[in-house]
Amino acid sequence: MWKITIHTDGGSRGNPGPSAIGVVIDDKKYSEYIGEGTNNEAEYKAVIFALKKAKALLGKEKIKNMEVELKSDSELLIRQLNGEYKIMEPRIQSLFIEAWNLKIDFGKVKFTLIHRERNKEADRLVNEALDAEAAGQKLF
Repeated sequence: MWKITIHTDGGSRGNPGPSAIGVVIDDKKYSEYIGEGTNNEAEYKAVIFALKKAKALLGKEKIKNMEVELKSDSELLIRQLNGEYKIMEPRIQSLFIEAWNLKIDFGKVKFTLIHRERNKEADRLVNEALDAEAAGQKLF
């Protein structure tokens, strides 16, 4: 089975506040401002973006025989996706369902908790998107 590693991060300044995602799929990097939301929503949206992007890049047929290891420094996200923590917030429940439904298209998806220092690139991408959005909103 072919394997791919994905690093994700999501962040919000203000919680809720301006939010962005950062995703690293092998050597490809993506960041995007996603509007207002909470940190947890941003973390889930990063996973959803990553799974959709992997499917788009590799194709529907190829991913059926692929193992994805998705790494994040969000303990809440990883423990919820691994079924260890309950999801009480309705907005997070709907994001969980969307991520779970995307996961089904892949041969295997493993969610792994990593230390923040091992997720620096995804975190940098989040901050880059937030900084770019903030700079674009300044009035002179």
